[in-house]
Amino acid sequence: MAIEVRIPTILRSYTGGAKVVEGTGDTLADLLNDLDSRHGGLRGRLITEAGTLHRFVNVYVNDEDVRFLGALDAKLSDGDSVTILPAVAGGAFGFAAAAAISSHGAAAAAISSHGAAATAVRDAVAVR
Repeated sequence: MAIEVRIPTILRSYTGGAKVVEGTGDTLADLLNDLDSRHGGLRGRLITEAGTLHRFVNVYVNDEDVRFLGALDAKLSDGDSVTILPAVAGGAFGFAAAAAISSHGAAAAAISSHGAAATAVRDAVAVR
C-alpha cells in the first residue's frame, strides 16, 4: 500500500531533501513508524514522549485534519495523500515551535539573532 507523504522544508533534512516520500501503514501511527524506519528521527519530531502528535504539528490525510479522524489512529488507504505542516504562529511561540521541530544548530543560531524571542526559544529548548 503506497501513501504519498508531503514533507515540510523544516523536516527535509530527515528525508535527504525530498519534498515527497512514500510510506505504508493502515493507520497514521503505522505510517510514521514506517517512515521512521527509512528516515530516522522523523517520527520523533512529530510525536511527543506521551505518544501524541505535537501540538505545533498539523497532519492532514487527503486534506482532512487527522485530529478529526482519530489522530494517530486515523485509517489510511492505498493512494492516500498525507501532508505534514508545522503550525504557524507569531512571536516567541512561533520561534519556539520552529526550534523544537527542527532542533538544528543552524536554526537555533538564526533564531538567536531575534532578540527577546531568542530567550523564549532557549528556555523552551532547555526544557526539552
